[in-house]
Amino acid sequence: MTGLTLAATAVEAQEFVPLPGLVSDHDFYRLVACGAEPGGPCTKPMIRWPEARRGEMRVGIAAVATTFPSYKFDLIDRAIDAAIDQINASGADLHLTRAYEGDLDVPLFLVDTPQGGRISGTSLPDLDGADMAIARVALRSRGEDIVSAAIAISQDINRREIASVVLEELVQAMGLPTDVDSPSYGTSIFAEYSNSTVWLRGQDAAALRLHYPRP
Repeated sequence: MTGLTLAATAVEAQEFVPLPGLVSDHDFYRLVACGAEPGGPCTKPMIRWPEARRGEMRVGIAAVATTFPSYKFDLIDRAIDAAIDQINASGADLHLTRAYEGDLDVPLFLVDTPQGGRISGTSLPDLDGADMAIARVALRSRGEDIVSAAIAISQDINRREIASVVLEELVQAMGLPTDVDSPSYGTSIFAEYSNSTVWLRGQDAAALRLHYPRP
């Protein structure tokens, strides 16, 4: 399970929506983008990265706690590259690039906070002090535009979950912040109680394309 902070309202929004079964691409998209139940209203704002920033979004590791296990760092390092490839291949009108220095659009912080603790040490008010699950993404928006995103990953993360969690957090950082709780979506990257999917396919990829349609 991962966590979410939406900082436009300074409160934590609903993080998942239960579903009894499969829904249409459109309904699934609205669920993950704005927390809407099928046929219902949005429960959180619909936000996107502004067009001017979508062409080369810089993603990288911003800081690593001294106690963070080195073997997990190596796995996360590779998982970031794999997640970027998945997002770039989805057909959505955005492009992520790996960065190792300079300003980052989506920085990742590998923290020594245990699962269930409170995040510290990132120097970001949207992350520090927040409850820690396995990972947490913080999104700050102005109107419909995302202005910043950041991801924290706990030292407690299981090595088998790393590739899936990194992909999920990066997809959520694109403005699709809501998970789904349903046996029908157990293999979705948005599944609330599963961290095993390592690719973007089917309705997961369709949601990203609907959020960022190509001209």
